[in-house]
Amino acid sequence: MFHLDVKTTFLHGDLEEEAYMTQPSRFMEERKEHKFCKLLKSFYGLKQAPRAWYEKNDSYLKDQGLSHNDVNHNLYYLKSDEEIIVLILYLDDLLFIGDDEEKIN
Repeated sequence: MFHLDVKTTFLHGDLEEEAYMTQPSRFMEERKEHKFCKLLKSFYGLKQAPRAWYEKNDSYLKDQGLSHNDVNHNLYYLKSDEEIIVLILYLDDLLFIGDDEEKIN
C-alpha cells in the first residue's frame, strides 16, 4: 500500500473554458487598472479547479492502462491473471494498493 498527498493539486489542471480574474493590487500598472488577467491553468479557490484536476488525472491513468469503476469513478484498477493494482483518487490524495511494488512505482 502506498499513499501520496499532492501539495500542489489544483495548480496543474488545464481549463477547458476561458476564465479571468482581476489583477492583484500589487501588480497593477498605472492607467491599466481596468484590465483583467486571463487564466491559463487552474488554481486554489477556482470553482473549476477540482474538475480540471480530476480530468487530467483521469486521462493520464487511462493512458497508463487503468480502468475506472462504473459505480465509483474515483476508483481505478489494473488487473491481470496474476496481479491487481487499485488506485483510489480522493481530492489531493492518491492511495495505491497492489501486489507488485515495481508496477505501482
